[in-house]
Order: sequence, then C-alpha cells, then structure tokens
Amino acid sequence: MSHSVLPMKSIKQPTYHSLVSLIHIICWGMFLGFPLVFAQRSDGSIDWSAFMHHSLIPAILCLLFYINYFILIPRYLFQKDTTKFLAINLILILMAGFGIRWYNEVHLLPMPVPRPDRPLPPRFLFYLRDVASMCFTVGVCVAIRLSIRWKETEEAWNEAVKSRTEAELRNLRNQLNPHFLLNTLNNHEAELGRQKAELKRIEAELKNLHNQINPHFLLNTLNNIYALISFDTEKAQQAVQELSKLLRYVLYDNQQMFVPLQKEVDFIRNYIELMRIRVSPQVTIRTRFDIKPKSQTPITPLLFISLIENAFKHGISPTEPSYIDIEITEGDKEICCTIKNSNFPKSESDKSGSGIGLEQVRKRLELVYPGCYEWQIRLSDDKKEYSSFIRITL
Repeated sequence: MSHSVLPMKSIKQPTYHSLVSLIHIICWGMFLGFPLVFAQRSDGSIDWSAFMHHSLIPAILCLLFYINYFILIPRYLFQKDTTKFLAINLILILMAGFGIRWYNEVHLLPMPVPRPDRPLPPRFLFYLRDVASMCFTVGVCVAIRLSIRWKETEEAWNEAVKSRTEAELRNLRNQLNPHFLLNTLNNHEAELGRQKAELKRIEAELKNLHNQINPHFLLNTLNNIYALISFDTEKAQQAVQELSKLLRYVLYDNQQMFVPLQKEVDFIRNYIELMRIRVSPQVTIRTRFDIKPKSQTPITPLLFISLIENAFKHGISPTEPSYIDIEITEGDKEICCTIKNSNFPKSESDKSGSGIGLEQVRKRLELVYPGCYEWQIRLSDDKKEYSSFIRITL
C-alpha cells in the first residue's frame, strides 16, 4: 500500500502549488499590464513616462499584497498578534498614500479639466480612493491566505489521523499474535477503520463548511464597504469601524465548535448595524433578541448569518418600500430564530447564490444537531413575504 500512496502524493502537491503560482502570475500580469492601454500614442508607440505614471498604483497594490501574503500574515496574523498586523498595515498604507501624494505634487500632474455642469471633487477624495483600494487589497489577501491555510490544515489533520490509525493497528497485530485471535483482530480492525473514516468525514465536512463561510462573508462585507466609498465616504468610515468589530469573531471564534449565544447575538447585532449604513431609508429593519442576560448557552458559530444575508439580498428593492424582521429567542431547552422579509426574487438569468448558503445551513444543522432541529421555510400566497424559522432543541 505504501508504494501506491507515495507517488500520488508527490504528483498532487507540486501540481496544486504550480496551479496556484500560475493563477498569481496570470492575474497580476493582466493587472500590471493594464496601464499599457493608457500609454499608447496615436501612432501605436508606447509613452513609457505615461506607463510609469499609470503603473504606480498597481505596483503598490501588488507589493502590499505580497508583503502581507508572505510576511505579515504568517508572522503576525497566524500567530494571533492581530494588533501588530493591523498596525504595520496601517503604517504601510499611510506611507504609500503620502508617497503617491508626493509623487503627484513633484511631477505636477494636472487634474482633468472639469465640465461646467459637473465640477471635479476635491483632490483628497482621489487619495482616499487609493487608500481604500489598498485596504481592499489587504482584505482580499487575508481571505485568500486563510482559505489556503484551512485547506492545508484539513489535509494535515486527515494525514495525522490516518498515520495514527495505521500505527494503532500495527501495535494490535504485534500484541495479538496467536492465530486463533486473528479473525477477531481483523473484525475490530475493520470496525475501527469505519469509525475513524466516519469521524474524519464529519470533521472534514464541518471544516469545509466553515471554510466556505469565512472568506465568502469577509469578501461580501469588503465589497459592501468598497461600494460605499464611491458615494458616501462618511458612511464608509463608519462601516470600517463596524467591520473591525466583526473581524475577530469571524477569524477566531468561528474556528471553535461552539460559542456562547451572547457572542453570536452580539455579532449579528454588529452585522445588522453595518447593513443599516448601506440600505436606503425605504428599508425598515426590526430586530428582537430575547435571550438570557450574558447567555453562555453553546451554539455553533455563524449558523444564522447565511439566512440574514439572504434576507438582505432578496428582501430589499431599490425602488419599493421593503422590510426585514429578525427575532432570536432562548427558552429553557431551545433556541429559535425567525426571519421575515419582503420578497423580491431574482431574475431567471441571475444565478448568483443559487441557494448555496441555505444548503450550507442545512448541512451544518444535520452535522451538529442531528434530529434536534426544526426548519420551516414559507412563501406567502401572494409571494410578497418570505419567512424562515429554525428551532434548535438543546
């Protein structure tokens, strides 16, 4: 068996790393080569001074990405030194921002000629846009690096369990040498293998679901903030503050099998406050959290967030009044979550999401609370209200 496993592993690992490297080269090559579009003269030649000017921001973003990818994230974020990680990134971003401003002033780069009916915004907004792009780049880098690390951790865990199981079986063979016990040993061996395989399957599936939730949630939130920057910088700054409250929970507490219910509710409150910043005044958001004071009742983390994200995605219309009602209650032996929202279904051509988040919720309920939960989804007769109800029996 050892001769058949080792060659597969030696081929699979380089192929995976080669694919990751190729993706990096292609993506950054296209990104860094894009300024050539702005550097072409009318006769087809390239204005290299214009190319250098337009390449400044992409080059800084690329450098910031790989400083985080290879140095800051492994050295600080993975070692749970979040304060240093954020402080160093803040210093780098501020230095880069001042560097861009100095470069523009030294080279006396002219502002575009404004149209009479549309005056140009203040120049500092362009610098704020550059700083926001750098923050977004760091966020994307964190999400990618965490995804890779979770994948490597899962593979290492599976390999460790497999090695330990094989070692235990070898010891059993050495201890139970008599021939009349051989059949019994083989039966126990097969049963142990089945139990280990089932345990590994459940743990791997749970980790895989966690891995899918974390980067997806983080990237969605960053995209929301990035969209705010273009039309309301004050709201964007407020959104960044709310995001900082969510980051620690998503990056660390989500790695635990269970967290106190109070922590989960606080996280949901912060997420709703973040979404309030983004939605229009036509949207009515009502919440009710009826749980024990500082409740320590254990619950698997981020269980309800996919349902709440779904409500904000499908329950809001840009032109019509909309509403979202969220209620979480705690009884002596149960936790209930009810979400109701106005229903504005996607078009047939829009396949984004496609129920993936709801399928993740179902799988996690089956794995963590098998036979101990009730989940009802309803659509009103006029198809104008969508509701979801989950009851977990403790």
